[in-house]
Amino acid sequence: MNITNDIKSITYLKNRAADVLNQINKTRRPVIITQNGEPRAVLQDPESYENMRNAIGILKLLNQGEEDIKAGNTNYQDEVFANIEKKIKEK
Repeated sequence: MNITNDIKSITYLKNRAADVLNQINKTRRPVIITQNGEPRAVLQDPESYENMRNAIGILKLLNQGEEDIKAGNTNYQDEVFANIEKKIKEK
């Protein structure tokens, strides 16, 4: 993979937007858009973006779980299932 192929100027984007979109959807790699030589934006195909968002969501849940463990906010599996069964029977 050559990242220099994935860096485009805003002028290039303005002139060749369809080509940039084709590249993104073909390669599934994001394209970095620069302005005055500085990175300003990242363009990404929708499927990769959704996958990234899902991965971030999972990482956040894992982090919350780790924080709960550190804080001692845990229950034994047997207690959890017993409470669930009790609530089901109450209905």
